[in-house]
Amino acid sequence: MARELPTGVQDFAKLRESGMVYIDKTAYLFRLAHTGKPYFLARPRRFGKSLLVSTLEEFWEGRRELFEGLAIYDLESARPDAWTPHPVFHLDLDGVDYTVPGALEAKLDETLCDWEEVWGGAYNARTLEGRFAKLRELAHRETGQRVVALVDDHDKPLLDAMDDDALVERNRGVLKGLYGVLKKAD
Repeated sequence: MARELPTGVQDFAKLRESGMVYIDKTAYLFRLAHTGKPYFLARPRRFGKSLLVSTLEEFWEGRRELFEGLAIYDLESARPDAWTPHPVFHLDLDGVDYTVPGALEAKLDETLCDWEEVWGGAYNARTLEGRFAKLRELAHRETGQRVVALVDDHDKPLLDAMDDDALVERNRGVLKGLYGVLKKAD
């Protein structure tokens, strides 16, 4: 039986649930996930970054069934805290025209509102980074687990605005504040 190639598929759950071809590199993902360090992965366009982020999201959410038959399944299952769900904050910065001033702030506000629905409270009076810090704290307190932050297309707000120096600086400042929350949380 021929299996479909996942051309253009960026969603790990969809890929696995529909039985598409998947080249198993999850042993590397296991090592990446358990070294305890933040990673910045820069790979060329169309090189699977979004699929990797989606795979990491499913892994950290503890969706064990999606990984059956893959290397990571046995590696993770041997751990005493195997498949423990963690709060995952997945920020996907694609799909927005960042040449428009304020577009980044609007995207972040929308994403934070979604996360606030999940983790409780609305903190609109706070700064974007203050809201994110509070959400991270609430998620950790509620679950007792370390929070996982995944950022996809992290550079799009800068690349889109490349022809406007002032907008690049504005977007850089906004991102710096947001990423600073992660740095401070260690």
